[in-house]
Formats: sequence, C-alpha cells, structure tokens
Amino acid sequence: MQAVILAAGAGTRFWPISETKPKPLFTLLGKTILEHNLGELNGLVSSVIIIIGYKGDDIRKKIGDRYLGMEILYVEQKEVNGTGGAAKSAYNLMEDKFVLLNGDDFYSGKDIKKAIEKFPSILLKNHANPSSFGVVLAEEGFAKELVEKPDNPISNLVNTGLYCLPKKIFGFEIQKSARGEYEFTDYIKKFIKQEKLKAVIADFWIPASHPWDTFNALSELFKREKDERKGKIEKGAVLKGQVIIKEGTIIKAGSYIEGPAYIGKNCTIGPNCFLRDYAVIEDECRIGQAVEIKNSIINKKTNVAHLSYIGDSIIGENSNIGAGTITTNLKHNGEIIKTMVKGELINTFRVKLGTITGDNVKTGANTIIYPGRKIGANKNTLPGDKVEKDII
Repeated sequence: MQAVILAAGAGTRFWPISETKPKPLFTLLGKTILEHNLGELNGLVSSVIIIIGYKGDDIRKKIGDRYLGMEILYVEQKEVNGTGGAAKSAYNLMEDKFVLLNGDDFYSGKDIKKAIEKFPSILLKNHANPSSFGVVLAEEGFAKELVEKPDNPISNLVNTGLYCLPKKIFGFEIQKSARGEYEFTDYIKKFIKQEKLKAVIADFWIPASHPWDTFNALSELFKREKDERKGKIEKGAVLKGQVIIKEGTIIKAGSYIEGPAYIGKNCTIGPNCFLRDYAVIEDECRIGQAVEIKNSIINKKTNVAHLSYIGDSIIGENSNIGAGTITTNLKHNGEIIKTMVKGELINTFRVKLGTITGDNVKTGANTIIYPGRKIGANKNTLPGDKVEKDII
C-alpha cells in the first residue's frame, strides 16, 4: 500500500503562521504536522507521495527522501486547481491501491489501519458541527451520499479527507466546481454511484483549518509521547504529572510545572515561572522569571521575558515577547471569541483564545493583547498606534 499526502496549499486560513512556512510544517511537540502523520503511516505503507506547492522546497528539506524507512517521493502541483487536480498529478507514480490524506490534519494510525483493511473505504467522524464539512450519509456500512457543507446536514458524519482507493478512480471525468477547482470529492461522488465504498468511523481526527484547532490535538498527541526528563533540573523546581523535557534544557529553581507539558531541546526555563495545562515550549526557547504559560505553543528560538502571561496562544518562531506582556484570553462577559480570517470576522467556537503570532514578532514592555488578535510575521508590535496597525 502507498500513501498520497496533499500538502500543496497556501494555508491562508492558518495565517499568520503560514506566512513563513507551509501549514504541514507547523511544529507541535517537536514534530511537524506532516511528521506526526508520517509516524502514524509507518508500518502501514512502504512509500509516500507528497504533493507540494506553496513553499514546497521547505517540505523537501525537512522530510527528505526517506522517513522512518519509508520512501518519500514528491510531486509539485504547478497549477493551483484544487484537491482533485493535486491528487491526479501523482497518477504516474501511484500504485494500484493508495491511501489519500490531508497533510495538515491529524490522523491516527489505528484509524488508517481500519480504513486499509476495509478497502475501498472513506474515513468518517461524528462531528457536532457537520455543516462546516463534507457530510456523508452512510447506510449498512457503506457511503451512499456526500454533500459539501450543507445548511441542513443529512447526518452527523463528516468526511475526514482520508480515503483508501483504487487508482482507477481517476478514470471518472469531473468538472471544475463553482470556485473554479477540481474537487477530489467529485471523484468520490462518481465512485459511490457505481462502486461500493465502505464507511469507516474514526476514533481520532483533528482538522487543523485554523491555528487554534491545533489545541484540540494536544491531548491525543501527549498520549503518544513517552515520559522523558532530560537536561538539568535544579533543586527547588517542582514537576507534577506528565512533563516531557528534552536534552540540553535547564529548569531553574522555583519553576513550577504541572503537566501535561512539553519542553524541547536547549531551553532555559525560569527561575520562578509557572507552566501548566498543555504548555508546549519548542527548542531553544527562553522563558524568564515569573512568567506564566497556560495551554499555549511557544515556537522555537523564542524569548518570553519576565512578568509575562501567555494563555491559550501560539507564538511564532524567533520572537521576543517583552517583559510584562499580557495575552488576555477571555472576554469579560464570557462570550465566544471571534477573529478575522481572510477579511471576514468568524466564530472560533472558543471561549478562551489569546493571540496567534507569526515568526520574528517583538512586543514592547507591558504590551496587552486582546483576545483573538493575530499579529503578522516580521512586524514590531510596540505599545500605542503601531500595535493597532499591526494586529488584526
């Protein structure tokens, strides 16, 4: 069996993180989304074709020609013409049977194995908000109908974007959709009219459409990690629960860490800081004195200076968060937080959400950032009018 991973998109809904890197290379617990999925495919497929486009060379450089013993092949989608066009671009390298999946969603190896065993199949997941996805009607274990983002869903089962299919599916002719793209789901709609496509229900699937969606994957990803406490832990530091610490890191005296928490390589933590509730600190970060970090992802080579609070936020790589910076993550009336995506104010479905920043961001001392604000890469965010211009 062979896997085909779609990783060509520009990830515009993932802005500002996607401003400097393709979305599948977003790092979480020391691995990119793409690497998490390759790890789940390991042992199930012998080779993987990755469809690349936006900043595709970055993906080639990161993953290479082999990963965990699997051969990695690349196909560049030169024309932006949809998921159907992207998948078909790999036709000449495809085996007769393949697994197709999105390179920027989180999947489980157990679910992928179930789907392979029930070939040909589509992986589905029950979802509380099916109208945001392709909805599938399944009867007697088979997919009978697929409707994209319906106002009145025919079921609560949504399409995860993972399929186990025969190569002959590309023999069907499809037309461009209303948005001017070839949709892979149109191949599926044609297939289920003439063939039987088994419906497999997933136990785990997290679509990472927006940056804050990655928080939903943390619980499952921590379950996959082994406890590890390397580096130096000074006397007087307190660690409780699952706390993963990589080599070269120093946990200074007075630091209090309540897991689940992850700290990468060559970090300096503390003294007297508080990390809790899914705090994720990637490689080569510096977390200063009296800093509190809660349910947040601090990307590599970032400094969070003393007396700062980072809650329910994602901070980009190589950033400098000035002393006393506060990310406010809750509105006073407890309402759901909205934020701008592609020029439209959308609902995040989260009561708590701090800030999302791109890479190389700098904040001045005593900066306060309101809930749901996003800061673009390579911009200075100082107190006053400059902040208002740079924050969306």
